[in-house]
Order: sequence, then structure tokens, then C-alpha cells
Amino acid sequence: MTAVAFLWHMHQPYYEDLITREHILPWVRMHALKDYYGMVALLEEFPKVRATFNLVPSLLVQLEAFAAGQAHDRYLETGLKPADALAPEERAFIVENFFSAQPQRMIEPYRRYAELLALRGDLSSPGAVDAAVKRFSTDDLRDLQVWQKLSWVDPYYLSGDARIKGLLEKGRDFSEDDKALLRTVELEILNAVIPAHRKRAEAGQIEISTSPFYHPILPLLCDTDIYKRTHPNSAMPRHRFQHPEDAGEQLERAAAYHERLFGRRPVGLWPSEGSVSDAMVPLVATAGFQWMATDELVLARTLGISFNRDGGGQVDQPRRLYTPYRLAVGDRRVAIAFRDHALSDMIGFQYANWAPDAAANDFVSRLAEAGRRASFGGGGGEPTIFVILDGENAWEHFEGGGRPFLRALYKRLSDHPDLRTVTMSEACRGARDTLPGIFPGSWIDANFYIWIGHADDHRAWTQLAEAHDVLESATNVDDKARQRAHEEILIAEGSDWFWWYGDDHSSAHDAEFDDLFRRHLRNVYRLLQRPAPDELFVTNISVGAQPAMQVDPTGLIHPTLDGEDSSYFEWLAAGEVEVREVSGAMHQADRPRRILTGIKFGFDPERLMIRLDVAERAADILSEGYTFAVTFLEPEGIRVSFAKAHGEVHATLSVRNGGPEGWAERPFTGHVAAETIVEVAVPLTDLPGAANGKAVSFVVTTSDPAGTEVERQPATHPVRVELPSPDLEARNWTA
Repeated sequence: MTAVAFLWHMHQPYYEDLITREHILPWVRMHALKDYYGMVALLEEFPKVRATFNLVPSLLVQLEAFAAGQAHDRYLETGLKPADALAPEERAFIVENFFSAQPQRMIEPYRRYAELLALRGDLSSPGAVDAAVKRFSTDDLRDLQVWQKLSWVDPYYLSGDARIKGLLEKGRDFSEDDKALLRTVELEILNAVIPAHRKRAEAGQIEISTSPFYHPILPLLCDTDIYKRTHPNSAMPRHRFQHPEDAGEQLERAAAYHERLFGRRPVGLWPSEGSVSDAMVPLVATAGFQWMATDELVLARTLGISFNRDGGGQVDQPRRLYTPYRLAVGDRRVAIAFRDHALSDMIGFQYANWAPDAAANDFVSRLAEAGRRASFGGGGGEPTIFVILDGENAWEHFEGGGRPFLRALYKRLSDHPDLRTVTMSEACRGARDTLPGIFPGSWIDANFYIWIGHADDHRAWTQLAEAHDVLESATNVDDKARQRAHEEILIAEGSDWFWWYGDDHSSAHDAEFDDLFRRHLRNVYRLLQRPAPDELFVTNISVGAQPAMQVDPTGLIHPTLDGEDSSYFEWLAAGEVEVREVSGAMHQADRPRRILTGIKFGFDPERLMIRLDVAERAADILSEGYTFAVTFLEPEGIRVSFAKAHGEVHATLSVRNGGPEGWAERPFTGHVAAETIVEVAVPLTDLPGAANGKAVSFVVTTSDPAGTEVERQPATHPVRVELPSPDLEARNWTA
């Protein structure tokens, strides 16, 4: 007999901004509709099948909030709003974002949804979104609001719930009542997820394991220098991160939260991304975990061997892979299991386009053959094959949301004479052989390159380490603010932010992940009443990022600085950068007032010239108490701000220092004028280190009368331009 231990890993990062309380992306809610309930409920049909479900706390805490109607995201808000009341920017958001689903399985099978996608067309050309919105009637938008959610509803409901079947049969021309009905079903499913898991666990059919609370890479929290074990010559973050106490807290909080939801502390751990090291083992044991799991390549590196496979995918040393081990570090012990990489990836990446029965037959035959070879090798005890993979993302690529395949698979496993399914705890009780340490790595290539190997990762780890230092050194901060800042740090430690940096992975939402990571760190400084580093307002993404379009200066300029657009020619040779509308706020009423509409820049022989075009008269905006500031990143730590007092516009030069206020004022020898527009001249002598051939870079910010920043342009990359060289007039400018 061969034991098969399935572990289905359910995970989403923490999408909520703790300051605005907005969930930036909708995937907790959408995957709850499609996978989290149905995956465990399916097992009621197959009482002989046992499995382990790994539920990450960062997912569950958001799921609880959505189920209680206490969380919101922009997709939910715009999807529920009456279609005839949608503002223009909400209509654009829906047309642009409500097709985030796998086309072949989740859009094309539904005629009306496919029609709406065809109506939208390609959005890659300039102005395409605006043109597409004009093609959508109010009825089209209402249908899209319904289909965006309906296509994600669990297959159980699609086939068996009369309310959902009625919506599917109707197909189009939905009413606001139809939307309300769908919302009722949505809340019903959201509220069923946790009870369904609790029910199966209490019946003894499943085990529920967990991961560190916000899904961090524990070995890197303990010490980022562990990466040098596999990449000794790699560049590293400029600031080492070394906080094992955070790793321990992420584990303890996960265990306590699990106990609150399910009535008992978990004994099993899937460490985020299967990442392991010796340093984390005592922390895992201290938190009460009895087993954890990782990938076969980590075992190979630990044992100093290779697991080779034949043409049929069978491993050459099955007895060494298909068994749990005891991992001993010092006086601490924990059982450890190793996933069969090839078999797990067959489900995750290969079977989606197979016929369900053929895929199930193939997989079960591979399991049986692997067990036969392991048993034939002798050594005592039955072999255990560990199949561990993502339990949600694969199914949108499968026919019927993966349910036909899973039903076929579970049926064959239930009836198979030589295979039996077990939970991870049952499998790990048989651990006999001891490993005196573990090779540090993850389920991907037995290293941590994905999360720390890129320049983008290095910036992010440095930003995280510096924010942590600021938190530790902060004084005169009340306990509540300190606790909230600490929570932001723990969230920013999550693996997902680093997953999307670099050139390994990309999605349509890279910019949102990057922004949310930096937003969590900015919130740390805000809560501690410290100025956030300017780099936290600029994207970390260096590959595939979309900077604002910039046109560089073509010659020296000599404008009259009077705050008026007095001559077409005075700024003709200046550079210009695209100013994009502020986005990301939930409701139109909450959106920051749009003020900046244009930024131009250039030089005369001694000064940097900057012009700000605004949506309203600049002098009037300043009279209301708004202020503008130009903050330099090259040279770093210099800011020129403009305000109006006693009827006069004046400028202030500030230099960043280490004091509690963050900035110290210096005399400003330049000039500023604000009437219709803002014009400012910054002497190059006020920019230390500036010299011919070097570059300056800056961003422009707007703050409201309360001093809160409401706008920052450009939104991602700063304006960056070379200082003029002696032959400037003889050539075009290069940046």
C-alpha cells in the first residue's frame, strides 16, 4: 500500500491599506466565490479521501471581513453601484478592469460576456479606453457588472443553485434586482468557507494547516544574508535585514488565529513558498508545530544527491523521497516532508488541457508506479508520496473549474487497491530518519532568488529594513500608533510584494503590488509622525514599468518669471512630462482634487526652471491654503516649497536632516511667481553637487491646507534630466 498526502495551499496577500481601509485588489473575494468553499465541500462526495488544506491567515482575516460586509474594494463598490448612476471614471474603470478572468474558461463559454469583451476591443492604443466606454450603453455596463462576478461563482452553484441557474439562463438584460440577488449569493458563499472547513476537520476527513501570518519568507526575516549560501557573489540590499523575532511573531500569531477560528492550535505548517533554513526550526518548534514541508530539491541539496527521473517522470531514489524525516537543529525537532515536484506540477501546470478522465487516469497510474518502485526498494514501512500545490489558481484553466478532474481523481483514489490518502499529520507520524540540518531554500530551485535576487528586491528589502529601524528608534509615539506601525511592517514582510519584483513574474497588477508595498511602509512613517523617504513615492519596478512620458529640453530657456503664460516662445525649448490623473481612491467623493495638469522644466546658464500648470488659477489655489513642493531625489534631500501668506507667494528651501521634523530650512536665493501658473527658478548653487554633465531628478507634490499630501507627479518615476553642457545649443538634449 502507498500513502498519498495532498496539501492544497490557499493563499492571498494582505491587500488592505490600513489607513484608507480599502482593499486594493479583489482576489480574496473572487477566489472565495470560486475555490475556497467548493474545494473542501467537494470532499463530502468522497468520504474515503483525506487531505490537508493550508489556509494562510492573511487570506482568512480578509475573508472574515468580506463575509461580514465590513470590507470593500473598488471592484465591489463599482460593481454594486446602479449602472445609471456610474460616474464617467467609474464607467471607464469597469470597462477596463471587469474582464480579469481566464478568457477560454471564464469568458468565452458565456455568449454575453464574450460579446462584451468583443465590444470593448483592444485597449493598447492611446485613447482606446475612452473610445471603448462610449460604445457601452448603461444596459451593457449592468450586464458587465453581473458577468464579472457571475463567471467566478463556484461550480456547485453554477450547476445546482436555482438562483444562479436563473441568471445563467437569462444571460443578458439584467436588472438591478439581479445584481442584488447575486450579491446575496456572494455573501452566502463567503460566509460558508470557514464553516465548511471546520465541518470537514471535525469529521476527521481533512487537516487544516497554516503558514506564517502575512506569508513572509521566514529564512530571509531571520537574516537576509542566508541568500549568500547559494549566491555568495550576488549583490545584496544595502541594509541587511535580521529580525528573527518577527519570524517568531508571524508564526505565533498564525497559530493563535488558527486556534480562534478552528478551536485548536495547528500542528502543521507550510512555510511560505516552502522556504526553510536551520534558523527557523527552533521558531517553528517553539510555536508548537510538529511538521512542516518543502520541496524535493531542498532534500536533494541537504543529502548531497540528485533526484533524477526517467522518461516516465519516475524518480530514481523513491525510498529517499517518499518518506518523512525528523529535522533536528540543536535540541529542537520537527518532522519534515518533501513534495514530489514533478507530480505536484502535473496538476498545477500540465493537466488543464487534458480530458478530465484521461488526466485522472494518468496521475493515478503515476502514483501507483511510484509507490510500486518505492516498495520494491525495501526498507520497511509504506512509502508516502507528498503532493503539495496551490489549491486555487490552477482551476480557472481547467474545464468546469477543475471539478470534473477532481471528481475523476478522487473516485479513482477511493477505489484503488494500492493507494490510500492521508493527512499530512498522519503521514509525518512515521518519520524515522533524522536530518541534522536543512539546506536553505524554497520550492523554486532550492534558493531565494525570486524574493531577493533582483535590484528591485534589494531596494525593497532596504526600504523595509530602514522602516523597521525607524520604528525601533521612534520616541514620543503613543502605544496605539506604534502597534499600528508594527502591523504595517509585518504586512510589508509578506513574500508576495517581492514575488512581483524583477523579471521572473509579471501580471496586469504589478504596479498595484508595488504601490501597496510602498504604501504600507509610508504608513509606518506616517503613524510615527516621521517624513517618509522620497524613494517610497517612486516605483521600485525597473523592468516593464510604465513611466510618465517625458520630452526633454532642446535648449536653454529665458522665461519672464511672472506667473503668467505670457508668450508661446518663452517655454518652447523646455522639457515636459506627462501628468496623469490621480487614481486609486474608492469613491469619487473621496478622490483628491485634481490640481496639477502639466509640468515643464529647463535651464538657463545658472538656474533650473520649473513651470506648473494647474486646473484652476494658481494664485487662487494657493490662497485657499494649498502648497506646492519640488522634492529632489538627485541631489537627494532638497525641497523647495511654495505657499502664500499675507497675500504674497514665497518659496522655502529645506534640506533633509536627522531631526524629528526631518527638514531644516535654508535661505532660498531663487525666484517664484504664481498667478495663472507657477514659475520658479532654482539656482544651481542651491543644488549641492550639481555640475555640468550631471543629472537632477525631482517630483512635484501638492498638499492641502491641513498639510496632507494630495497629489504627486509624476506618479511613478521622477522627472530626470541632465544639467546643460557647454555645447547644449549645438545639440538636442539627452536625458
